[in-house]
Amino acid sequence: MILVQDILSTLNKKAPFSLQESYDNSGLIIGDLTQQVSGICIALDCTLEVLKYAKKHKANLVVTHHPILFKPIRKIGNQSWEEKIIRFSIKHNINILSIHTNLDNIKAGVNDKIGEKLGLKNLNILSPKSQILTKLITFVPIDHFSSLREALFSAGAGAIGNYDHCSFSSDGIGSYRPNQQAKPYKGTSGITEQVKEKKLEVIFPNYLSNFIVQTLEKHHPYQDVAYDLLALKNASKDIGAGMIGTLDKAMALSDFLALIKKTFKTSVIKYAVGTKKKVRKIAFCGGSGFFLLKHAIAKGADVLLTSDLKYHDFFEAKEQIHLIDIGHYESEQFTNQLIKEILREKFPKFAIRIVKTSTNPVKYYL
Repeated sequence: MILVQDILSTLNKKAPFSLQESYDNSGLIIGDLTQQVSGICIALDCTLEVLKYAKKHKANLVVTHHPILFKPIRKIGNQSWEEKIIRFSIKHNINILSIHTNLDNIKAGVNDKIGEKLGLKNLNILSPKSQILTKLITFVPIDHFSSLREALFSAGAGAIGNYDHCSFSSDGIGSYRPNQQAKPYKGTSGITEQVKEKKLEVIFPNYLSNFIVQTLEKHHPYQDVAYDLLALKNASKDIGAGMIGTLDKAMALSDFLALIKKTFKTSVIKYAVGTKKKVRKIAFCGGSGFFLLKHAIAKGADVLLTSDLKYHDFFEAKEQIHLIDIGHYESEQFTNQLIKEILREKFPKFAIRIVKTSTNPVKYYL
């Protein structure tokens, strides 16, 4: 039996909801975490057509990238498209869950899928986020050092970029004097004890703080564990906005535009020419990514590929970088596939469908 909570937990392990932007509304939008899931439908947006598709296929959970409730809503009538969706989902007992900017902000997320489709190499976060890491410092008897460190690694500590099991240790002498109520690991009440200890240091993302501390206290032999949690200003290599990568070979802008047209199956591309040289280093961001322009230029990108550019934004190319707008839906269309892959890995035999109908509200007259 699979519950809505199980689906939420699986997505949270891949792209923690704590990584969503402050303006976002990812998570369970409508529904009951304790309800058993009969089937899952995936779409970029939640529309009435999507809900009807789910109902037709007897699926009571819809997972979308964009949250249906993004702005405050004061009433639930039958006028706006949001109101109609809310009424339909409740009437037919369909849960709605969204995984939005938290999936944008992880390295193996929305943008990684775009880079994969374009065949880009050497993919890295374009604008890494800072102040999202914490360092744990604790002191442990030598004979418990290895088991505690392994437990912390298993809990998610000690990962840096392409490396895991990262830590630092040094030897020292710890001292303590137990009182009458104490149950010391070693020693006698009222007598100062000295123990050979190791100082252990590991880092981890902030959202794991509670779990890391729980793991520490569970596996540490001392009754009262001494530890420090230090907030770090370091930027994370695995969390942030946009990505940057390289093509196997430099190509003319016209050839790159043709590659985009084929890859994203779009008939319309808006762009501004930045330079006359060939392109190879590509910065990109699914959805609205113009805010990353300065980061793309600073990292020597030949192109910034994104969507939702305004007329005056294109002037910002300033003969430095090509600006390409392929449309919001078009830039994020592979997200459905990504979400399915995440869920399929955990639930290989469960009924998971990608809604076949496009939810793109923008049409083009050719």
